[in-house]
Amino acid sequence: MEGSVARAAFHSRPLSLDAARAYATRVLERFGAAPGNAHVTADALVRAEADGLATHGLTRLPSYSAMVAAGKIDGHAVPRMRPVAPAVLAVDAGNGFAYPALAHGLPSLAAMARASGVALMAVRRSSHFGVAGQPVETLANEGLVGLAFSNASASIAPWGGKRPVFGTNPIAFATPLKGRAPAVVDLSVAKVARGNLLAAVQRGEDAIPPGWAFDREGNPTTNAKAGLAGTMVPMGEAKGTALAFVVEVMAAALTASTFSFDAPSFFTGEGPPASVGHVVIAINPGLLAGDAYLDHLERLALTIESEPGARLPGTRRLVNRERAAREGVTLTVGVQRALAQMGYVDAPEAAGA
Repeated sequence: MEGSVARAAFHSRPLSLDAARAYATRVLERFGAAPGNAHVTADALVRAEADGLATHGLTRLPSYSAMVAAGKIDGHAVPRMRPVAPAVLAVDAGNGFAYPALAHGLPSLAAMARASGVALMAVRRSSHFGVAGQPVETLANEGLVGLAFSNASASIAPWGGKRPVFGTNPIAFATPLKGRAPAVVDLSVAKVARGNLLAAVQRGEDAIPPGWAFDREGNPTTNAKAGLAGTMVPMGEAKGTALAFVVEVMAAALTASTFSFDAPSFFTGEGPPASVGHVVIAINPGLLAGDAYLDHLERLALTIESEPGARLPGTRRLVNRERAAREGVTLTVGVQRALAQMGYVDAPEAAGA
């Protein structure tokens, strides 16, 4: 197989969004995901790709497929939820993908927040969270303010240390705006997403920019493989690891889930299920600010936008999204080669490209 893969001619392929979703769904089903779970997960990956967040897009197909095939992710898991208080919802992802669990719980979370003012959803026994901005943007589209926290397998050392303790630990926020798309803040506590290193390796590139990663010995490195074996540079140095601690508490401690330093890699099929946690909080702004919330917030938005060169958080994703709707997204050579090495050789055209 390796020889035939090495000789195969791969080309970057433009795909419409529908074709990309169909292709990603087929791939995930091929490696053991149930159709419904595959579809929801594929949709999340394609939306990430369309928004310009390629590190959480189609490049994740090989690693997700490897985890499903190995049983590290249960591709047939059925999420279960139960209210544990009037404004607290517990969701068990069943060691499956995060996306079906989030999709299952978000409507109930939104209803709780509209009734109570604030509501919290705790997801446990889950896997890679994906783009943290997606669930909070869903809430903002419902007129709610959203916050989301998740941890990940360890890749960041406490500031001054060498051993990875924290994950890249995303935190996200979204708010509705008056007459336009929500503002979305989506941060990783790493200076760059670890997926950038994975994407470089998939492309067959060794070099990464300085300031992204440390090697195993804690030395700065510009080698992608050495960075994956070492740790990521936190944003803001010590401040980044302080924020990583906050996210670790919110995502793992509150849900009694796996801490980052105990979580297996999200990039391979090796190891046990990750069983990580996520917390999503929804706030009904109207119960405090009333109908004036959107008008009041619009003054802030317009003040920011009046500064030359300034923009609201998340604006770039909207431009990317519009372009992707017209032009589609690209299935890279690296993803095709990685899937072929795993035995998946169907052309994207079979999915309707």
